[in-house]
Amino acid sequence: MTSTLDVITFGEAMMLLVADRPGPLEHAEAFYKRTAGAETNVAIGLARLGLKVGWASRLGTDSMGRYLLAAMADEGIDCSHVICDANQKTGFQFKSKVLDGSDPQIEYHRKGSAASHMSEADVDQDWLLSARHLHATGVFAAISASTLPAARKTMDIMRSAGRTVSFDPNLRPTLWASTELMRESINELATRADWVLPGMEEGLILTGETTPEGVARFYRQRGAKLVVVKLGAAGAYFDSDSAGCGHVAGFPVAEVVDTVGAGDGFACGVISALLDGLSVPEAVKRGAWIGARAVQVLGDSEGLPTRAELQAAQL
Repeated sequence: MTSTLDVITFGEAMMLLVADRPGPLEHAEAFYKRTAGAETNVAIGLARLGLKVGWASRLGTDSMGRYLLAAMADEGIDCSHVICDANQKTGFQFKSKVLDGSDPQIEYHRKGSAASHMSEADVDQDWLLSARHLHATGVFAAISASTLPAARKTMDIMRSAGRTVSFDPNLRPTLWASTELMRESINELATRADWVLPGMEEGLILTGETTPEGVARFYRQRGAKLVVVKLGAAGAYFDSDSAGCGHVAGFPVAEVVDTVGAGDGFACGVISALLDGLSVPEAVKRGAWIGARAVQVLGDSEGLPTRAELQAAQL
């Protein structure tokens, strides 16, 4: 089958309301509307780089759902498999404004959202196989009891068909019944992926390993062809079939504004570069560069570059 899409991802989009001023959320008097969601951040980032991207989800038919669907479509993303359900509500979140690089305060309002009702029945195999790559995260799997088997199904279909699969653990402990269930489920999903992209703190929780080398080895022993361990400002460590092991330095940032979305930007860089046919070190370098851009803006996706900006940076 000839691929008509480059990448497909399944996940929840949420309305993001960013406070107009620093300080506790209760002191804010106005908020700026943005899009949010780990998978949607990656979808937007890859689409801006010129890749053909498909996104599957569920939204309400409320104003938030209409806003999110329009925003994704405006990025050139295939939203043909987004179901808008008049009987369900769209999830949203509040985020405080930070100017010092600290983690912002975030309040989620997503329980019982339209996306949480996604299940294996929402996986259109023919459409999924129209893409050459699937990007999955631990967030979609954690939303509800029905999204975990849906996540497994998407990854199994793609792997069985010889497509590549990337997986970002993207831990959300509050969405899981226990740390043990989270660890077991995330690590099981990771065995279905070709490229695994954990952060070092996530790696410690998931594997018990205290070094990037140990975290990478854990997933490599379980079948991953490439593991990239994100190290924040220190860059990233990789362990791969094709390029062995190595470290890529981070890109200096004059001022860290907001760390949310940095990991998604990193994923955009790695995935796009590998699909472009670049080497693993080049892919990790691109990921580090986009991740550095992401921490310099308030929104989750505002720092994601276009293909022209990427070319200007010679990445």
